[in-house]
Amino acid sequence: MVREWRDLHGRCRTATPFQSHAWLHSWWTSYGVSGRLRLVLVRRDGELVAAAPLMLVFRPFRTLVPLGGAITDFTDVLLDDSCAPQAARTLVAAVREAAGGALVDLHEVRPGSAAELLLAHWPGLSARLPDSVCLELPAAPMDELLARLPSKAAQRVRAKLRRIDALAVDERAVAPGEVPAALDTLLTLHRLQWRGRGVTREHLRSRFAEHLDRAARLMVAQGEAVLTEFRLDGTVVACDLTLQSPSLSGGYLYGAHPVLRAHKVDVATMLLRTSARRLDGSGRAVLSMLRGSETYKGHWRPGTVRNERFLLAHGTRAAPLLWWCAGYLRARRRAAVIVRGLRARRQAVTAGRPSRANGANSRQGSGI
Repeated sequence: MVREWRDLHGRCRTATPFQSHAWLHSWWTSYGVSGRLRLVLVRRDGELVAAAPLMLVFRPFRTLVPLGGAITDFTDVLLDDSCAPQAARTLVAAVREAAGGALVDLHEVRPGSAAELLLAHWPGLSARLPDSVCLELPAAPMDELLARLPSKAAQRVRAKLRRIDALAVDERAVAPGEVPAALDTLLTLHRLQWRGRGVTREHLRSRFAEHLDRAARLMVAQGEAVLTEFRLDGTVVACDLTLQSPSLSGGYLYGAHPVLRAHKVDVATMLLRTSARRLDGSGRAVLSMLRGSETYKGHWRPGTVRNERFLLAHGTRAAPLLWWCAGYLRARRRAAVIVRGLRARRQAVTAGRPSRANGANSRQGSGI
């Protein structure tokens, strides 16, 4: 099954690292609930051509959701590119049967995903809602990324890069056998980096560390992830985990020692240059900054891509659930916008400057 899944993942051009077998299996081991797994598979002449990794939840009604939870930036189904429309139609029928009267809630669906075909062929009621904002850059050399910036901004970045080079910060990709120790260092640095500030609590939990360790060991060995250490005078001062698929690369989590701030090292710039080098000649088209529109990401003038959420209902009993859920999610999004605006104005008044609302910060620690 592992080999079949990996092969299908490789034949689905829209697949992201979060649909890899290593990521999903590890996530289920840490976060899954016994008896709730609903793994929907479609085969053609014995070959796996479609898969929907789902689980049953009750919140407060029966719903099928993708594996991956809140720590997964993109969810999707897998469809073999050679027969995607036909496989999607068969997968729709199988998902409807697995759902019974439950609502199907596919969140954090990246534009252009295989799940869009699932939505297109769904015969029942459906709703399409906006989800998290993601920022993306083209996979290009650092010189081309700098050319996207205003001349003064590009000059400042070049000065930051010269400072990093003058300090002789050394970087190296971690070998598969060294992943556990390097991840432990990454999480330690991440906690230190966010100490006294609003760290994502899940990143401090043992189940997250266990998931990341299991997933990264396999993903690094299989070329689906790269773990990079940065050393200053022989000591690891930063560590970055980047996940990758044939089409994109995304900085998932990093940790940096506060000593880098004392040396005036711009960590985001350092990580971006490393990612740009790694992408050169890889065939990947996208350098994703994943979820969140934090201010430091905007400095690079990335493109904005918004994930979507698909709600799918089968049968008359599920229809009221769909409309209730859609209405609730729309109201929640409007409330979040209002709260962010009020918070920004309050901060602006405190600082004595004009207000400017920022986008949501969905997860600290994105490597780019």
